Amino acid sequence: MVGMVFLGDKEVTLAEFSDPLPGPGEVVVEIKASGMCGSDLHKYRGARGGTPYVIGGHEPAGVVAALGAGVNDNIARVGSRVMVHHYHGCTTCNHCRSGWPQLCTTAPMQLYGGNAHGSHARYLKVPAGTLVPLDDALSFRAGAAISCGTGTAWGALRRMNLKGSDTVAIFGQGPVGLSATMLAVAQGARVIALDTMPARLARAQTCGADIVINPKEQNAVEAIRAVTHGRGATMSMETSGSSIAGADALACLDKWGTSCFVGLGTEVKLNVRELLSSQITIMTSLTMSILGQRECADFVVERGLDVDSLFTSQWKLEDAAEAYREFDKQNSGKGVFIF
Repeated sequence: MVGMVFLGDKEVTLAEFSDPLPGPGEVVVEIKASGMCGSDLHKYRGARGGTPYVIGGHEPAGVVAALGAGVNDNIARVGSRVMVHHYHGCTTCNHCRSGWPQLCTTAPMQLYGGNAHGSHARYLKVPAGTLVPLDDALSFRAGAAISCGTGTAWGALRRMNLKGSDTVAIFGQGPVGLSATMLAVAQGARVIALDTMPARLARAQTCGADIVINPKEQNAVEAIRAVTHGRGATMSMETSGSSIAGADALACLDKWGTSCFVGLGTEVKLNVRELLSSQITIMTSLTMSILGQRECADFVVERGLDVDSLFTSQWKLEDAAEAYREFDKQNSGKGVFIF
C-alpha cells in the first residue's frame, strides 16, 4: 500500500509499505477518512530527518477489515464502522486503565502518525482496544474530526467543567477552536470567539459564536471586558499556540475564572503575586480519553451538530504535497484525505 510520510522542511512523500497483518489482539482498519491536524504542521515544518520515517496521520475513521487472534465479536467485527483513539500504552497502569494511554508512564507510548504508522494510508493496524464505535449518523469525515480536533475541544471543555451560565473566550478559530465554539454553544454557554483572520471569525459565527473579536483590530482583553460589563470572561481557552493569545487568555478572566491551554507552542510568564488576587485556575488539556472520544461522538449525534462543516477541503492521498502546502497557510478550515 501507499502511505504518506512527513520528511520535514515542508516536504512530504508517498512511499510503498507492506499491507499490515493483524497480530494477536490487533485489528486492521480500512481507512475511509483521515483528517489533517494542526499538530501535523510541527512535523511538516520541522527539521528534515527530525521525525521517524512512519506513515503520518492521527485522525482515522474507517471500517474493520481484519481481526487478529483473540479478537472476537464482542470486541470488534469485520465491517464495523470505527474511529481510533490514536494512542496506545502499556494497558495496565492506572492511566491506561482509566482511558488515558497518552499519560502512560510504564511503557513507551505509541502515537499513531507520530512514532508509529498512522492513517494517511489505505490500512492501519492497531490494538483492538483503541477502537471507538462510529455511529451510522456520523460520516467518516466527522469521525476523523472527533478522533482528534473535535475530541480535543470536547476534552478541554469537560476538564474546564463548562456550564450554561459561563461566558467563555476561545482564542483561535482553527479546527479545534471552531469545534470548541460549536460544542460550547450547544452546551448553552455564551461564546466569545477570537482570531486574527476574518474568514475564521465568519466561520465562528456560523458555528454559533455570540461575539467575535479580531485582536489585530482591537485590544482583545479590553474588548472582552467591554462585552462583559467590565468583569471579564468566566472561562477562556487558548487553542492557537500563540503566546500573545496565551497572555490575553489569562488577562481577560473574571475573578475565580478558569483558563485552559490546548494549543502547542504557547509560552506564558506568570506573576504569582498578580494571580493571587484573582483566584483564577489555570489548567492544560491533552486531547481526550478514549471514553471522552465516545462521549463526544454521542453528544454530536444527540445534538445534531454539523461537524462536517469544519472541513473546507478534501483530498486524495496522491495530492498530499499540495494538500499540506495549502493547509500550512492556516487561512481556511480543516482538510481531510478521503479513500
